[in-house]
Amino acid sequence: MTMPSDPRRAGAGTQQSHAAEEPGGRPDKLLVRFCDYLAGNRGLSEHTVRAYHVDVSDYLRWAQRLRIDPLCATHRQLRRYLAELDQARYSRTTINRRLSALRTFFRWLMAEGEVDSDPVSVLQGPRQGRKLPRVISAADMARILKVHARSTGGDGASAQPEKASVEVGSKQWAEELRDQALLEFLYACGARISEASGLLLANVDFDLCQVKVYGKGSKERIIPLHDMAVRSLKTYATCGRPKLVEKAGEPYFFVSNRGARYSTDAMRKMFKATLLKAGVDTTYSPHDMRHTFATDLLNGGADLRSVQEMLGHVSLSTTQVYTHVSVARLKEVHRLAHPRG
Repeated sequence: MTMPSDPRRAGAGTQQSHAAEEPGGRPDKLLVRFCDYLAGNRGLSEHTVRAYHVDVSDYLRWAQRLRIDPLCATHRQLRRYLAELDQARYSRTTINRRLSALRTFFRWLMAEGEVDSDPVSVLQGPRQGRKLPRVISAADMARILKVHARSTGGDGASAQPEKASVEVGSKQWAEELRDQALLEFLYACGARISEASGLLLANVDFDLCQVKVYGKGSKERIIPLHDMAVRSLKTYATCGRPKLVEKAGEPYFFVSNRGARYSTDAMRKMFKATLLKAGVDTTYSPHDMRHTFATDLLNGGADLRSVQEMLGHVSLSTTQVYTHVSVARLKEVHRLAHPRG
């Protein structure tokens, strides 16, 4: 991305609005409508809508500070905004995310007839290298999946289950069953943490060994489950969940200690606590379970299209990043095993 050499002069010669909107003015009201559109028409998650709101709000505050009409800004003024983000040492990822949010905002403004031109369409963000997804090692994954299994008396894989470390039938035991089922679910089907939180009881089919999830944009997909995951989910559904649910008709499959929907924040908190108990790297995230699922499938011989379908990727190029992980693994094996490596 080409940045101006002197950001103080970047807006020179451009038209400024001497009637910049005050807080709560038209731009802010349009932002509220825009977020309503993202949630209602596009079906984006609350977390995603909040991120759009934060990014566009930052631009509106910047424009107000410089007394620029944010709805009539030129591409030169917007380039200045991006330059100031760069000078403030924002990462390239953050700058590109801000630009993407503004691009979506201005496209919506054009479609609504609120502006006559789209100055963002001609801008490009800074180039950034594509980071390889982080994968949890097989040893660490085994440790993670044993933490709650030990508390409940085994993971269902052994013929002779261990003695449970918590009282069988207690609420704590039910919580352990839930958390074990959640971890098995994330690794078994590569679901996003938001998809796990939004999983409906009616969409878990034990007979067909599959689940129906709703991904980004409320797009539906069906993912198969292996036998061990099915056993864990079924044990939780029949033995643990009834002890947690306090009201009849609760639609969500994973529920909190109070019987309501198990939120993404609570799931992430549980995941971090599990990493500590497992004695593994605590910087792993639930999304790394998704990366590991995809990589393990490809390493096991799955075709790219099938993995794309299970992950819910719109573009095959998004899924192809996992092939690079597999190639990297092959190179590492070659380096360690070859006599001249």
